[in-house]
Parts: sequence; C-alpha cells; structure tokens
Amino acid sequence: MSELIPFDVFNALSDDDCHARIRSAREKLGKRAALLCHHYQRADIYQYADLTGDSLRLSRMAANTDADYLVFCGVHFMAEVADIMSKPHQIAILPDLAAGCSMADMANLAKVTRCWRELNEVIDAEALVTPITYINSAADLKAFCGEHEGIVCTSSNAPVIAKWAFERREKILFFPDQHLGRWTGYSMGIPLDEMFVWDPDLEFGGLTPEQIRKAKLLLWKGHCSVHQMFRPAHIDNFRRQYPDGKVASHAECAFEVCMASDYVGSTELIIDVVKKAPPNTRWLVGTELNLVNRLAEEVKPEGKIVQFMSPTVCMCSTMQRIDPQHLAWTLENLAAGHVVNHIRVPEHEAALARASVERMLAVS
Repeated sequence: MSELIPFDVFNALSDDDCHARIRSAREKLGKRAALLCHHYQRADIYQYADLTGDSLRLSRMAANTDADYLVFCGVHFMAEVADIMSKPHQIAILPDLAAGCSMADMANLAKVTRCWRELNEVIDAEALVTPITYINSAADLKAFCGEHEGIVCTSSNAPVIAKWAFERREKILFFPDQHLGRWTGYSMGIPLDEMFVWDPDLEFGGLTPEQIRKAKLLLWKGHCSVHQMFRPAHIDNFRRQYPDGKVASHAECAFEVCMASDYVGSTELIIDVVKKAPPNTRWLVGTELNLVNRLAEEVKPEGKIVQFMSPTVCMCSTMQRIDPQHLAWTLENLAAGHVVNHIRVPEHEAALARASVERMLAVS
C-alpha cells in the first residue's frame, strides 16, 4: 500500500489540476464511495454529487446508501448524522474538519445540561418538557434528546415534530435556532407571549420562574449567521420595484422576515415552490447564496427571475471550506487505501442519538 498523501501536496495545486485528480480518483473508486452534497455546497463541488438534498433528505440517504465510504460535502454535524445512521461497515468522511456550523456551536452539551438542571429547579422538566434539537447540532445533543425522550427536527418537518412533542408533554425546549422554533410555534397558533428565549449565558436563561411556568416554547438563543443577514427592508424594496413578485424565505430567518414573506419553509420547500411557479414570474429568495444562484439558473429557461434577498453577499462560509483541494486529497487517499478525516461518533452516544433521529424519521 502506498503512503498517505499529505494535504500540502494538494494545497499547492490549481483548481483545474484538482478537478482532474478528483475525476480520476472517482473513476478508481467507482460505487465504493458516495458523495453527499447539501444544497448550500459550492458549485464546483456540487457538480460531483451522487446524492443531494437538505438535511432531512440527506439523513434518509445516509441510512440507505450501500457505498463503503460516505464522503459528506457539507458540515461536521451532517457527517456525524451519516455516521450515526449508516451501516456498521460504512465510513463517514468530512473532507475538511474545519467545516463546522456556527449555529450548531451556539448550543453545547454542558450548557444544555445546565439548562435542563435549572428547569428542574422550577418545574418537573422530565414530565413537562420535550427537548427538540434542530438537526444543525452536535451528536451529543441528539444523544441528550434520545436520553430524555426527545427528538430531532429539520426545517422541513419542524411543525410535524412539534405537534408530536405537544401530544406528549405541554412544553418544548427547542435548540439551537430560536428563529425556526419561533416560526414553528407561531405557525401552530402558539402566542408569542408564550414563547421565551433562553439565554444560556444567564442564570435560568435570564427568565423568571413565572416565565418558565408560562412558556409553551423555550427558544434557545441561537441563530444562523447567513439567514440572520436578511431584513424586512430587503422585502419592502423588492415589493416596491416588483409589486407582482413573490418572496420565499427560509424558516431560519428572523420572525419579521418570515411574516413579510409569501412562502416560508425549508430549502426543499423553496426549491419546490419556485420550480412549480408559473413561467415569467419573479422571486426574491432568502436563503444561502449558492442555492439561490443554482435555482436561478435552473428556472431561467422558463423566464423566471430569482433574486438573492440581501444586497450583501452571504453564503455558508464553513461549507465553502470543502474545496477542490480538500476533495481531491480525500478521494485520492481513499483510492490509495487511506481514510482521512473519518468522522466517528462514540457508540454509546451514537445509540442515543440514533434513537432521537429514528423517532424523527418515523414521525415524518
């Protein structure tokens, strides 16, 4: 067996050289390696995808593919889900370990455990609260939900998951994205004054015992740095210029942006709505730039115009780290028999996390 090829060899290569080596390595690997790409992935990587989708779709795919190697062109928590849901012999790989998620980093096990302990000082959390973690979270938080009869959700199925939770207990602790949690609660008819933000850096989340008892939804103080960029003023400007235009926003956007939009939901919903719209319509879309640009090109032949919501370029910068250099390095080492950046969730943690993900898949 040849020696492991260091990344420095690839870091010095041009993109064109890397693309040639990616194609060569993929040919050698054949069906032994599957490339899973999230919708937000950059175009020069997305072109190689065997499987594409949002987090829910990719979760299902990770459980069903037969490839030996699952090369996840996304971010760290996605590769963890692939490891959790895949077969024992399969290996999940993240081409660049620095591809994380700032939202996921806003909630960690220590802070969530402290939150749960503080809740139990005011109410019986085990009896009254269902923890729901957005799939954009670390494996140990999915395990926390598995341990406490909780569940995972995605932006596609959050209302269905919340309904399931409320049928079992009267309150929800939703982390790490407050905006998705708030919009989900609002869409279910929960008054805003029964939803409170839990600030993990403050004692008891900065809430009074009365607020904790009143809350139907406790929303973790977290957000997506991309979707946080969009503002109602962007929508107002668009509607002034194009009164007949339509607005589609991701549910991770701020509440005011969602309220001003015509459609709100997951990336899959946004894609579906725009693709099914009549020809010659104009759209303002509030989600990640790579997806918007790809969608705009796909519907252009129908005379549809798709605009990115923010005048400021904002993309998922951590997902951008999966570049031709890292992908070429990963695949060429695989073809030579070397696994790099193997993502492994400890089995005791994976079992609990798997339980919460499987609950989600069964419900949705």
